[in-house]
Amino acid sequence: QVQLVESGGRLVEPGGSLRLSCAASGRAFSGYTIGWFRQAPGREREFVGAYRWSGGTTAYADSVKGRFAFSKDSTKNTVYLQMNSLKPEDTAVYYCATTKVVYSSWSTESYYYNWGQGTQVTVSS
Repeated sequence: QVQLVESGGRLVEPGGSLRLSCAASGRAFSGYTIGWFRQAPGREREFVGAYRWSGGTTAYADSVKGRFAFSKDSTKNTVYLQMNSLKPEDTAVYYCATTKVVYSSWSTESYYYNWGQGTQVTVSS
């Protein structure tokens, strides 16, 4: 069983950057794909992107492609989501979760489990 903890969310101005962390405990990320989703007030949770721990394959939603990027620190069993050129519409609670589903299904929320508690990102001047 993997327990996930997100951190790094805060208030940032439009155009700014943030780096979110998704740290695993209980079991390493090896063998998993780590997905990030976000949920804005009054909206359904949506796919942001995903990162395969072994090999580094990535996928991004069109809305964040070119602005967001994944990295990892194996010594800390942590995946990072670097978010640049932030926009007010990026405001949401960001969640990470794990899956072992194939690449073509990475954007499907129902395939994910071991959800973290979320971290709030607010983009506002």
